[in-house]
Amino acid sequence: MLTVEFIDEHQTIDPAFLPEVEALLQFAAEEEGITDEAEVAVSFVTSEEIQEINRQYRDKDSVTDVISFALEEGEDDFEDPSEIRVLGDIIICIERAKEQAQDYGHSFERELGFLSLHGLLHLLGYDHMTEEEEKVMFDRQDNILSAYGLTRDQ
Repeated sequence: MLTVEFIDEHQTIDPAFLPEVEALLQFAAEEEGITDEAEVAVSFVTSEEIQEINRQYRDKDSVTDVISFALEEGEDDFEDPSEIRVLGDIIICIERAKEQAQDYGHSFERELGFLSLHGLLHLLGYDHMTEEEEKVMFDRQDNILSAYGLTRDQ
């Protein structure tokens, strides 16, 4: 079971959206075979905050939509099933999510789900640094979204 902690210091997200995001992340964790107790934190930040995080940790002085920090990165096996797995942090820029929802012609809720899932897949080791990695990650992302029922037209 995946426990999701939401952090919204600016109170920018309608709390009614959060159960759906949590359900999608739970579904994705199950699809990815996470059977142990696990935790993930999802933070909602401003453009300025995510730009600073991007600059500080990735040497990129720009606003981005989502950044993930995996805590299990590089670990092949999680060996102690009695402990809760702390997968890491997903940080989502609310302004960018709203812009992208409008640009792509779907709801803010759908974009929020998409970015949350994208962040979770990064925490689980997926990446898109090469064309091959991108295909694998984006195919997996699309498959999970479709299986969950969260389509682009929503």
